[in-house]
Amino acid sequence: MARSALLNVMVAAALKAGRGLARDFGEVENLQVSLKGPGNFVSAADHKAEETLIHELRRARPGYEFLTEESGAIAGTDHTNRWIIDPLDGTTNFLHGIPLFAVSIALEREGVLVAGVIYNPILNELYVAERGQSAFLNDRRLRVAARRKLADAVVATGLPSISGNRDSEPVLAEVRTVGAEVAGLRRTGSAAMDLAWVASGRLDGYWDRGLSYWDTAGGIVIVREAGGLVSAPDGSPDMARTDAIVAGNETIHAALIASLKAAAHG
Repeated sequence: MARSALLNVMVAAALKAGRGLARDFGEVENLQVSLKGPGNFVSAADHKAEETLIHELRRARPGYEFLTEESGAIAGTDHTNRWIIDPLDGTTNFLHGIPLFAVSIALEREGVLVAGVIYNPILNELYVAERGQSAFLNDRRLRVAARRKLADAVVATGLPSISGNRDSEPVLAEVRTVGAEVAGLRRTGSAAMDLAWVASGRLDGYWDRGLSYWDTAGGIVIVREAGGLVSAPDGSPDMARTDAIVAGNETIHAALIASLKAAAHG
């Protein structure tokens, strides 16, 4: 595929940050046998990846603003363009030596998501999309899965920690309701990877709650450009103002929303 100058900037930044994470991931695997554990090391790797992304993106587009996981909102002179970045989505996986994590970058222009990149450096999978230009995995065009029945679908969710969480019952109700209707539930531990896998057809659908915009922004563009739908559970397409998400092809997306509503009403 011929990438635009914008996507080239995003891909170069993601690849550079990913190379650093790949090196650090090798060290984390060695640290698993340590009594002290790799927690502090992983936190440093996360911050280092974010610094790399900010440096590379700012060098290419000096005035753009940022919304990042570690640093929050960073002002710029160009208020119409904003990078939304998660340098290490799937931190717990990374911490435990599980190779399901990703760098995620999105560009929002005048409040609209226009480009997304997700890169898993261990699997060497680079997902890219630009609004109106389709989605690709390592230059192969992506399309969401064509399954039309939840009974045939494999669906991912986040299933946050429920230990001591008073708000866990609604989440468990959703898992029970959706789980009874689908062929299988999966939890990868990375929202970015879940959305990338919906776009590639590996997963038929995905829903989750308790997310931040940087977790999902890159994946939202990629799923939509692969022919899928992404919304809040109430159907709203404005993902910047919600911490919940539902994704899939048109039929699975609608079926998941209906199932989540059924769970909410007992």
